[in-house]
Amino acid sequence: MKVVLFCGGFGMRMREYSEAIPKPMVSIGHRPILWHVMKYYAHYGHTDFILCLGWKSQVVKDYFLRYDECVSNDFVLSSGGTRIDLLNSDIDDWTITFVDTGAKSNIGQRLKAVEPHLRGEETFLANYTDGLTDMNLPDLIDFHDQQAAVATFLSVPPQQSFHTVNVSDDGYVESVCAINRSGVWMNGGFFVLQNEIFDHMRAGEELVVEPFARLVEQRRLATMKHNGFWGCMDTYKEKQLLDEMYDQGDTPWEVWRNDHVVDPLETPTVGVFRASEVALPARRLK
Repeated sequence: MKVVLFCGGFGMRMREYSEAIPKPMVSIGHRPILWHVMKYYAHYGHTDFILCLGWKSQVVKDYFLRYDECVSNDFVLSSGGTRIDLLNSDIDDWTITFVDTGAKSNIGQRLKAVEPHLRGEETFLANYTDGLTDMNLPDLIDFHDQQAAVATFLSVPPQQSFHTVNVSDDGYVESVCAINRSGVWMNGGFFVLQNEIFDHMRAGEELVVEPFARLVEQRRLATMKHNGFWGCMDTYKEKQLLDEMYDQGDTPWEVWRNDHVVDPLETPTVGVFRASEVALPARRLK
């Protein structure tokens, strides 16, 4: 199953890092977050990637053209430093298609631009490339297969430290609740899509706005809720948190290293969005 990765945005909320490089190339540990996302999919056997490039696309191309396996793999150095024998490898079985989808394109436009590379693919995966999770990917794919849905995505509780407020008509506060305990769910950026999605898209449209609204009306948009780990690198603060986790060896998204045991309280739940739910206040539009 091919994996479409959106790598072309400006990353305006990450300007401390993304002034010189696109946000997917901002590192966590020794590798960019793009690599962590690709490694996640490869762990589950999905190694055919389509990169939707845009702003500073050459940075992404150069990274893979000059890829150094020794950075994240064990190896044996011998013959006075002239011979390197890798003990394992990251990308030897990866196929990566690099497509320039425009510096200022939105996600819908980027997806339409790679449609020719998805011909013959009944189902494919897609990702914003700024979020990490310990979700068991086959669970999301299996759920999608069980639905009459054109699109399915992962939804997660908001991670921000904001509070929601319920207010009476006369201005008195009735309740204050942390947003991650408010029952609101947001788009986590992991998608399973049928090729039919292109029939529901129009020129210039953002994927999760007009096309998803049409699917909601037809009851053909589904979501799987995930209560386990999900972390986003949308801001400098969020990058710092992920860096701290990496430095402490607390990396639940590294499913290729971790034998993650799912707590019964973290068992994913599922649902199908109704038309009245299309305007979720905390969804990520990208």
